[in-house]
Amino acid sequence: MSQETPDLPPAAQRALAEAEERRQKAEAMDLPKELGGRKGPEPVRYGDWEKKGIAVDF
Repeated sequence: MSQETPDLPPAAQRALAEAEERRQKAEAMDLPKELGGRKGPEPVRYGDWEKKGIAVDF
């Protein structure tokens, strides 16, 4: 964790450290290049399945 927060209980400090670790893992994850897909983050994560007027429901 980048900043120490002594006023938080130990459980909260552990939770913040775990959240930071998960955040770093998510940023480091390399996704394969999508051909013909949307730009930006993986669209399925945001419910953005529409492409050229067609909505795909899995």
